[in-house]
Amino acid sequence: DVQLQASGGGLVQAGGSLRLSCAASGFAFDEYAIGWFRQAPGKVREGVTSIDTIDGTTYYTASVKGRFTISSDNAKNTVYLQMNSLKPEDTGVYYCGALRRRYRLVLPLNRVEYWGKGTLVTVSS
Repeated sequence: DVQLQASGGGLVQAGGSLRLSCAASGFAFDEYAIGWFRQAPGKVREGVTSIDTIDGTTYYTASVKGRFTISSDNAKNTVYLQMNSLKPEDTGVYYCGALRRRYRLVLPLNRVEYWGKGTLVTVSS
């Protein structure tokens, strides 16, 4: 069975840090890019960052660039998201998703083939 297991969310004060993990199984990890998406309360889910599992190249949306770092441990089929200098506007449910590598710079929701269950990140002011 295909699984993407996201974990690591929690409550943190503004300026703090969290590290999310996304453990993948049941599909060819190296044929996909892995993206992190988030959905703030009352808003549409949006793509935040992605990593190409083959060459490690990354993409960040402007609002998180310089604060978030995505990385991949291919031996463990796991992608991490280190989030620093968190802001209240980073609050939301964070999902990881697998999509074909050619979509990793756009992160279209309808091209995500596999979704993980979300993990809630709450940043208090």
